[in-house]
Amino acid sequence: MKSKIIIRIIIVALMSVTVAACSKTPKEAPQTTEAPSTAAAPADTTGSATALPQFDVDNAFRTQLSAVFNAYLVVKDALVASDAAQVKSKTPDLNQALQQVDMKLLTGAAHNDWMTYQPAMETAIKSIESSTDLEAQRQQFHTLSQNLYKTIKAYGLSGSTAYYDYCPMAFNNAGASWLSNTTQIRNPYFGNAMLTCGSVKETLK
Repeated sequence: MKSKIIIRIIIVALMSVTVAACSKTPKEAPQTTEAPSTAAAPADTTGSATALPQFDVDNAFRTQLSAVFNAYLVVKDALVASDAAQVKSKTPDLNQALQQVDMKLLTGAAHNDWMTYQPAMETAIKSIESSTDLEAQRQQFHTLSQNLYKTIKAYGLSGSTAYYDYCPMAFNNAGASWLSNTTQIRNPYFGNAMLTCGSVKETLK
């Protein structure tokens, strides 16, 4: 009889220890889950690094490059609207802005880099202008965007900020980038089909 009582006492004691141990887990869990979510919030909000120009160039050149960027934005907005005719009609203004950039304002490595970016942009612009196919225009716009991004990153803009956006799902998940003057995502590769697909990867001052 005494042995049965002792066994019951041991069982009750073990149950008490188990209950006490489990009761501590919920108190500790919120501390480990809340801290990471609070720390991650700023990164999710900003979502981009900030890059300053690589070259110190004449502000007149940056002003001319800003005109190219502004004309580029008009074409980008036409692609967002999925309007191939509008894209075609606005591209000549972009080409004109590019032709008005005076490369004589650059010297040394800055000039050499421009001689790489400018022809690539000009070729892409002419391809966009000559096409009435929306998807073909978007393909060339991606090439244009990559080179304009490198250009703005190299020389900067005058009184403007450019945002480098990226969508991983464009072109059958190959991914594609573009530039914008706002942090609001408006995808030129999908239009209304996936208007907000993408994120800001870099801010160019």
